[in-house]
Amino acid sequence: MPFWYFCKSMRYQIVLSYDGSDFCGWQFQPRERSVQQVLEEALATLLRVPTPVTGAGRTDTGVNAAGYVAHFDCDPALPDPAQLAFRLNALLPHSVVVTEIRPADPGFHARFDARRREYTYFLNRKKDPFVEKFSYRCTFPLDFEAMNAAAAHLLGTHDFSCFEKTGGDNKTSICTVTQARWEPYTPVIAAHPEGYWKFTISADRFLRNMVRAIVGTLLEVGRGRRTPEEFARLVEGGSRSQAGESVPGHALFLSRLDY
Repeated sequence: MPFWYFCKSMRYQIVLSYDGSDFCGWQFQPRERSVQQVLEEALATLLRVPTPVTGAGRTDTGVNAAGYVAHFDCDPALPDPAQLAFRLNALLPHSVVVTEIRPADPGFHARFDARRREYTYFLNRKKDPFVEKFSYRCTFPLDFEAMNAAAAHLLGTHDFSCFEKTGGDNKTSICTVTQARWEPYTPVIAAHPEGYWKFTISADRFLRNMVRAIVGTLLEVGRGRRTPEEFARLVEGGSRSQAGESVPGHALFLSRLDY
């Protein structure tokens, strides 16, 4: 007998964090290792039945998440969700940790009920072995004031197809951005006293590769290769070919979800 007992079916919200370097992203992909795959496999082992998990959304290959939210149904219901979380962590790879499992309303949906998503991109200006795994080293001179002037044009509701990777299956490329700003930060352990920056962007939804393309284009503004005004014109009606290159995914985190 499994460790749970028989009672009515329940929906559960599961909160987890993961290091994306081991995965092709959140969503299941044929012949690729995904976070969704290893989580479903661990749940199936413990619950002894296939247990599909629905996540808050896709993350690109190599992208990380802190406080990612998903949901699954369990029939029968769990007597002790905390015990399941403990056992899941014993089965999951070190790059994935479940922080909480809690009962949810029957109609709760991890993707469609999310009202706000936040991504954070980390950048370091000098070589630092303590942050390089999760930060993008950029040693070129950068004008962060100009980058923030450009980022301000992201605010509001726009068609962001100029930052969308081709081949996506979105019905619309319109998103509403409520926050977009560069600011310095201090790592817990750092090799240098300064030179650490992060870009935080919040929106109701994001397109495939959108944040990485935005950051790459803002870095071009910081290097003087385009002006904030040119960035504004790109947002208002440009194409993906007119935007900058996407930055690496290892420095990007899905950092917050609001419901």
